[in-house]
Amino acid sequence: MLIHPQFDPAAIRIGSFAIHWYGLMYLLAFAQFLALGRLRIRMPQYQTLGWTYKDLEDLLFAGVLGVVLGGRIGYTLFYMPSFYLSHPLSILKIWEGGMSFHGGLLGVLIALQWFAYKKKTTFFVVSDLVAPLVPFGLAFGRLGNFINGELWGRPTDLPWGMVFPVVDAIPRHPSQIYQLLGEGILLGIVLWVYASKPRAVGKVSGLFLLGYGICRFAAEFAREPDSFLGLLGLGLSMGQWLSLPMIFCGIVLFLVSKRKLA
Repeated sequence: MLIHPQFDPAAIRIGSFAIHWYGLMYLLAFAQFLALGRLRIRMPQYQTLGWTYKDLEDLLFAGVLGVVLGGRIGYTLFYMPSFYLSHPLSILKIWEGGMSFHGGLLGVLIALQWFAYKKKTTFFVVSDLVAPLVPFGLAFGRLGNFINGELWGRPTDLPWGMVFPVVDAIPRHPSQIYQLLGEGILLGIVLWVYASKPRAVGKVSGLFLLGYGICRFAAEFAREPDSFLGLLGLGLSMGQWLSLPMIFCGIVLFLVSKRKLA
């Protein structure tokens, strides 16, 4: 039986100043986006469109706004609508936690559409560029969840079950690690390899939606449902219900995409 180390939430402390692990994970996610994105825009199909590093920085800025705003609004609507309708000012208290990946995704989609309009190109040209960069960033986020000892898994008797003392003394799935490996590293490698050659516009985006939806749906079987929601219809969690449209849209987009960018 393993026991969660209960890390200090601050990675660096200098007097009263502290850099928290989760904030550090965000910085690493943004850094890898720029590093890997530089490699992506060197591909012929993006060089033909005149993409520059400045475009990549602008895209990251728009994406960050989409993640933060969409993630927070999505959490308030998908998970605790009644509470936030009664306490609207609490929506602004991001430091108290509460972000939804699916809401953040919707925010990013809006940001990508804005950027595509600005760049005078199509939405899927931009999303295909970004899609292989997202999973590795998600991996850093899940690592932050593990370090913080949050989003723990359901009880298990498997040998790698881990006790999270902040919850109870029951061995649980380290579901944060499952998600780090699945929707993070594994999906990232698959997308990077697939996108290394010119593909029909929309196929890389479709594969991302399909791959993330499947990985998240599977991981939710090991993840403890939110206590204030529990399991919903058909014994599925909110994360699983929100992943089903992603899987459907991913399949459709992957199948209908025909025209190559280069």
